[in-house]
Amino acid sequence: MDFLGLKTLSILKSALQLIKQNHGIDIDIDKIPLDDELTYKLYQQGDTNATFQFESPGMQKYLRELKPDKFDDLIAMNALYRPGPMSYIPQFVARKHGKEIVSYDLPDMQEYLEETYGITVYQEQVMLLSQKLAGYSKGDADILRKAMGKKQRAVLDKMKVSFIEGATAKGHPKDKLEKIWTDWEAFAQYAFNKSHSTCYAFVAYQTAYLKAHYPSEYMAAVLNHAGSIDKITFFMEECKRMGLTVLGPDINESNNGFAVNKKGEIRFGFSGLKGVGEAAIENIVEERNKHGQFKDIFDLAKRVNLRCVNKKSMESLAYSGAFDCFRDIHRAQYFYQVPGDSPGIEKILKFGAVYQSQSANATNTLFGDLQMPEIIAPKLPVCPPWQLVEQLDFEKEVTGMYMSGHPLDNFKFELKHYNITPLADFNEVKNTVGVTPTSKQFRLAGLVIDAQHRLTKTGKNFGVLHVEDFSGKSEFMLWSEDYVKYTNYLEKGMILMIEGAFRQRYNSDQYEFKIAKLHLLETAKSALTKELVIEIPPQYIDEEFVTFINKNVQEHPGRSALKFNISDEARNYKFSMRTLEKGFTMNDEMALYLNNHKHIEVNVLTV
Repeated sequence: MDFLGLKTLSILKSALQLIKQNHGIDIDIDKIPLDDELTYKLYQQGDTNATFQFESPGMQKYLRELKPDKFDDLIAMNALYRPGPMSYIPQFVARKHGKEIVSYDLPDMQEYLEETYGITVYQEQVMLLSQKLAGYSKGDADILRKAMGKKQRAVLDKMKVSFIEGATAKGHPKDKLEKIWTDWEAFAQYAFNKSHSTCYAFVAYQTAYLKAHYPSEYMAAVLNHAGSIDKITFFMEECKRMGLTVLGPDINESNNGFAVNKKGEIRFGFSGLKGVGEAAIENIVEERNKHGQFKDIFDLAKRVNLRCVNKKSMESLAYSGAFDCFRDIHRAQYFYQVPGDSPGIEKILKFGAVYQSQSANATNTLFGDLQMPEIIAPKLPVCPPWQLVEQLDFEKEVTGMYMSGHPLDNFKFELKHYNITPLADFNEVKNTVGVTPTSKQFRLAGLVIDAQHRLTKTGKNFGVLHVEDFSGKSEFMLWSEDYVKYTNYLEKGMILMIEGAFRQRYNSDQYEFKIAKLHLLETAKSALTKELVIEIPPQYIDEEFVTFINKNVQEHPGRSALKFNISDEARNYKFSMRTLEKGFTMNDEMALYLNNHKHIEVNVLTV
């Protein structure tokens, strides 16, 4: 027996628990209907991120073309999407939609190939057909399956003779049998057995069913089992694409892990915060469940165990935005310190400690409960709120990610299509360039998270830029003329594009990155677009698409060319159209439209 440990099963279990908790429904996941319209709509649109088996971009593309409407289609796609059989997918799609006639090499093959539109997809089909066409026993058919899968040439050559002889004896033409055998040999090297594919497709269908019907609970379960920060960030982006709201931590709503509130919004969990221990989380959640939500920060300080919820925990909660529900205090006030006074959080903790001490003294008296003297909550000093960049920095420090958004969110089109190297990849080159020199010209982009103006020992000015993108961060030096030329860009919060290459230092064997150009990333679309190439299948060219393109090009005239590649894989044709005289200027509206239409593939040729 082959036991496979699947994280997917844990995701399903967590999702079912959240559904029970939020909706009071017990779902028997093994008895869900296999003809659910909403689930197939999800597959037909290729919205399969975070589901099992069907989430790769290539698979999503084929699902949008196939438009599966029955479980057999999912079993077949799961088996076909692998090296070898993948080449049959366009034909499979065309036959399903009646664009190609379903044909069989021999009429007797229809019985076993009808469900897959005349295409051999499963090992079981080879086994059954060898029995029907050539009279193989079940044992011989299994030997054939194993020999094909393991490429046992000697066994196959021997079995081919018996196959041809047995099938010709049944009246089948030899030339057709030769073709069938050749097809089987090519196919079976990568063939899947149907039973295996069915089990995988069933688990996949279960994940898609929950994503379609209970999107918030399912995605919260996915986030709880995502593991790395990169994957959590990816799945949070998928939530946004689905129209789900993902909120940061909240002292009155968050639980241990990701959970779903009464509005169907996904709430970040306390366990994702650095500096907030398990004891603190348990105490906060238990107190809230017993005595209701916390009215304000001072009510919190009165009620929680301050040995568990200590200063470090309180600071992390404040940095993450968990106290933002207390509207009368903003984040900066918890840390602001008037000279000679304590920071806000220390005042709050001191107030809580005094209150709890007085409360204990008033309760533990020989004469019963005494009236407790009123303890006035301290006033936190007024100060300006943090700038967004500063707020995001603190969020990332305690959660590992930006919770209130990301400064680069509006530049995803540029980061994807303008030959921009992720900073993580750039750093790998930077660390090895002395050993493996490169003449590559780099185009980089990111958020300035720190900028410093410094003096050398000889009194010359130079600058240091610390830049971050979604993948990591890097440091860039600006010397002499470059410092003078680009000094205005040394400002925290700016979003820049950096172009340059590694050059060997004068009289040295060391290399440094030499900046050739520094400019705002927001200028990239209009300044760097030489040609925009749009790849689109013909079925998606409708009135809405034509109207948008026509209007956008007329409203943004310019020198960039526009090219359309229209192709139909099933009919094996492709043609192109390109602007000749009048061009356009690449713009935000065009980028947003192309980002929002998955069936359109984009390629940008830059200057």
